[in-house]
Amino acid sequence: MEYMLDTANIEVIKECNEIFPITGVTSNPSILKKEGEIDFFNHFKKIREIIGMDKTLHIQVVAEDCEGILREAKAILENVDNKVCIKIPVNAEGLKAIKILKAQGVSITATAIYTTAQGMLAMEAGADFIAPYFNRMENMNINPREVIKAFADMIEKYNYPTKILAASFKNIGQVNDSYAAGAQTATMAPEILFDALKMPVIQKAVDDFATDWESVFGKVSIADL
Repeated sequence: MEYMLDTANIEVIKECNEIFPITGVTSNPSILKKEGEIDFFNHFKKIREIIGMDKTLHIQVVAEDCEGILREAKAILENVDNKVCIKIPVNAEGLKAIKILKAQGVSITATAIYTTAQGMLAMEAGADFIAPYFNRMENMNINPREVIKAFADMIEKYNYPTKILAASFKNIGQVNDSYAAGAQTATMAPEILFDALKMPVIQKAVDDFATDWESVFGKVSIADL
């Protein structure tokens, strides 16, 4: 299992990178909107400095035609770094661009996936990651677990190198379900990870351990014994 952060907030990424075993950072225009009018390329260079070159950085294009997608991908790779995964929505123009960019050796994240057909086509086009939208599927009465399982089955059966990068979550339960269905990777808002560790019973267990320790040894650290 791999966890990624779906955010472009510099301070949040710094904090999460110290706490969680993340393997990358994803973004899209809607996420960037939350950060306001940023210095686009330099902003992502700062994110890369935080996470390092060993983690994946996913940046989405906004052009809707193949030619525009190719131009934007080139600009991102030249002005951030050449290991960025270019995120491209899976429609006709997107697939066309994915095939061209993969022939050039570019890492691709195929995104905005709602259907099995989209994911299968993106896999065959050579996408490194496919990003099914879990919660949005559920809202459309599409079963994301079945879709993800279909992808996982095809990847195993035909040895596709593609990873399933599940996205669009409202809670950690959906994240866990995506892994159970066969996703290797998931990207989520940082608050989903933090909320998963804030259950009152967890803190109660920590407090109980501290109380039991103090009842025997007093207020002294193990390091000071």
